[in-house]
Amino acid sequence: MDDMKKVLTMLGLSFILITLFYFTYVSAERVFVPKWQFPDAVSSDGEQLRIVVITHDLDTPFWEKVGEGALDEAEQSNVELEIWGSLGNNDDDFFRKFEIAIHSKVDGIIVQGLDSEEFYQLAKFKASFYGIPIITIANDVPMTESLRRTYVGSDQYEAGELIARQLVADMGAKGDVILVYDSQVEFYQKERLRGIEAVLGNYEHIQIKHAQTPEKREDVISITQQVLNDQPTADAFIILNAAYVGAMIQEIERRSQLNSYFLYSFDDGPETLNLFEQGKLDGLVEQEPEKMGRKSVQLMLEWIHGETVPLDIEGYFTGINIKKAEVKK
Repeated sequence: MDDMKKVLTMLGLSFILITLFYFTYVSAERVFVPKWQFPDAVSSDGEQLRIVVITHDLDTPFWEKVGEGALDEAEQSNVELEIWGSLGNNDDDFFRKFEIAIHSKVDGIIVQGLDSEEFYQLAKFKASFYGIPIITIANDVPMTESLRRTYVGSDQYEAGELIARQLVADMGAKGDVILVYDSQVEFYQKERLRGIEAVLGNYEHIQIKHAQTPEKREDVISITQQVLNDQPTADAFIILNAAYVGAMIQEIERRSQLNSYFLYSFDDGPETLNLFEQGKLDGLVEQEPEKMGRKSVQLMLEWIHGETVPLDIEGYFTGINIKKAEVKK
């Protein structure tokens, strides 16, 4: 009888240990296998997919074209697409919309990259936690900091090279060049800067000088005044943040003649296209915003449906070219 009790006791203990081991294994698997990293393919007969495009510069011709391309591609693919954005470089509004999109558990977010810690927290941790793929558009950020799936837009390094070569063709191989960009340098501006310096660095008689400014219009005007005072021999300006072009030209015109300087920028600012058409810029890097919008939606769907996994982490570059002003300053 005692032997039978021992056998039954051992069997009972074994059952308890096996049960505990099973639940421990299941719990550990849930913790250490992050199933949210790779979303399952979406069935074609499921609910309509929902994608959001978020921009920091909603009120510009450039981003209007991005939106047109994205909406057209979404309509053709039977996808629900919304375009959200902030007006006037409002960071708080931009990040609020980014977070709302994440908590709404949309199927994908296409977003203008901002080189900031708050952007990285939202993209790398919150969006990843919910399994929402992120694609940056027009302005990229480092993949390691954001875990974005890919980037769609211009090769900003090449754009910098392109604008620098045009400057040399116009100005010649001698002169003082002022590079104007943000106090908090965005990643896309760093890439443009690298491209410019790679070209201009080949000319020993071209001197590069840097002018950094906060985003507010009054600050841009103040920095322009300071540069004009401190650099009386300046021959050219390359404005890496196209949002600054209007304020800078306004101040230069107030102080001197525009035709005293060579002026260059990019087409993604709110006033650059209009000022270029007026002949107030010598050259403008023209991009393909509509194609960016189309391509980003296409790639997002390829990722969601498992057709292209992984996407190219280096990005998908759209075309650029340099436009010369026809109207003389």
